[in-house]
Amino acid sequence: MKLRTELVNEIHEKIEVNGWSQKEAAEHLGITQPRVSEMLRGKLSKFSLDSLVNMLASVGGDVKLLMA
Repeated sequence: MKLRTELVNEIHEKIEVNGWSQKEAAEHLGITQPRVSEMLRGKLSKFSLDSLVNMLASVGGDVKLLMA
């Protein structure tokens, strides 16, 4: 769950920096506006790690995995 939270935080930051509405964010992320709303309201269990990684990549975010 921590990883999902971090990914959503990065996505949210990209949305804010670009000044996108939820509708505009949905277009960039490849999801619907209601899904953007769910994500931003913290309904993280509705999103897989894979989908969040893909969404972050679609808005130009970097995903780095660090192995301990």
